Amino acid sequence: MMSSNMCAGHKVSEVLVWVGAINWGLIGFFDFNLVNEVVGSSPSVERVIYGLIGLAALCMLACNNCSMCKGAK
Repeated sequence: MMSSNMCAGHKVSEVLVWVGAINWGLIGFFDFNLVNEVVGSSPSVERVIYGLIGLAALCMLACNNCSMCKGAK
């Protein structure tokens, strides 16, 4: 879960990664796409959201090297 020692960027990234994980779980188990339901049938907006989730995942991978997070400890 979210740590109080994380910078704001990593906290936002963690929320986006959770949204992505929940969405893929819903797709896998129930064939229900939550992102599509929220944004409607706008493929460009949906692509932007998936892109942000992917960037958030990369940001979370780099969490250990973040000087802002280390400074917050």
